[in-house]
Amino acid sequence: MEYLQLKYFQAVAQYENMTKASAMLNVSQPSLSNAIKRLEKKIGVPLFDRHGKHLKLNPYGKVYLDKIEEAFRALEEGETEIREMAGLHRGHLTLCMMLPHIMPTLLKEFLAIYPDVRISQRQLNSTTEMKMELDKSNIDFCLSTFPIIGPDIEWLTLVEEEMSLTVPKNHRLASRESVRLSEVSNEPFISLPPRTSFRDITDEYCRQAGFEPNVAFELEETSAILTLVEMGLGITLTLPLSLGNRVHNKDTVQLKIIEPICIRTFGIAWNKKHYLSQAAVHFLQFVKQYFSNYK
Repeated sequence: MEYLQLKYFQAVAQYENMTKASAMLNVSQPSLSNAIKRLEKKIGVPLFDRHGKHLKLNPYGKVYLDKIEEAFRALEEGETEIREMAGLHRGHLTLCMMLPHIMPTLLKEFLAIYPDVRISQRQLNSTTEMKMELDKSNIDFCLSTFPIIGPDIEWLTLVEEEMSLTVPKNHRLASRESVRLSEVSNEPFISLPPRTSFRDITDEYCRQAGFEPNVAFELEETSAILTLVEMGLGITLTLPLSLGNRVHNKDTVQLKIIEPICIRTFGIAWNKKHYLSQAAVHFLQFVKQYFSNYK
C-alpha cells in the first residue's frame, strides 16, 4: 500500500467529489479514480457508496479514514521529534485558554525566556470541544476553568479560587464584607453566554442558592461585563484571575460569598498519548510555576 494512495483517499474522503479532489491534488481525475479503485481492491471492500458521479464515504471508509489520519499524525509527530532531537526546529505550541485576558501576560513572560517558540491559540468555548481537540491531538494544551476528563487526558489543577460577587460601588450591599447569594436573587446579572463552562458553573451556584439568575446582559468578554457593572447596570460573579488589575477598581466592590461556597478550579489538560515537544515540556513547567504565585 503506497503513501500516495492514502493521501489520495484522504482527499477524496474530504471532498466526496473526484473533480474537486483531483484539482486539489493536481492529478488527473482518471488517475485518481483508478488509485481509489486499486486501494478498495486491495482492502477487499468498497470505501464509498457511489450514486452516478456522486460519492459518499460509507462506514468502512469512515473507519479507514480515522486510522489513516491517526497514522499521519503519528508520522508528523515522529518527524517533529526527530527534528528537535537534531536541533532543527525551534518549537511550536497550540493552546486554548478559557481566561483569554491572562494569555497576553502569561505568553509575554514565557516568550521572554523562550523567544524562538511559535505559539498558536485556538478559541474553544466548552470543555467538550476541548476534549475532542485533545483526543484528536489537534492541540497541545487546554487551560480550562473546568476539569477535562478522559481515558487519555491528563489533568493538572493549577489553582482553586473562591468566586466573589462584584457589585457597583453604590449598590445596596456595597458596604458589606460578605453576602449570601440568595440575597441577590432578584438582581439583574451580567454574565457570559449560555453553554460556556463558566456560565454553567455560576448558574449552578445560583440554583444551589434557590433561584434562577435574572440575566439582563450576556457578553463574550469579561472586561465588557465588568464595565457594565461599573456603570451600575447589574452584578456579576467573578474570580481574582478574571479580575486582574480591576480587583482594585474603585467603581466596584468584591463581596465574599458565604453561602453557598463558590469554588472554581483552573487547570491544564493534555493528551498523554500525544508527543510533547521540548517547547511543550518547557511550557508545562512554566505554567506550573506561573500559577503557583496565585495559591
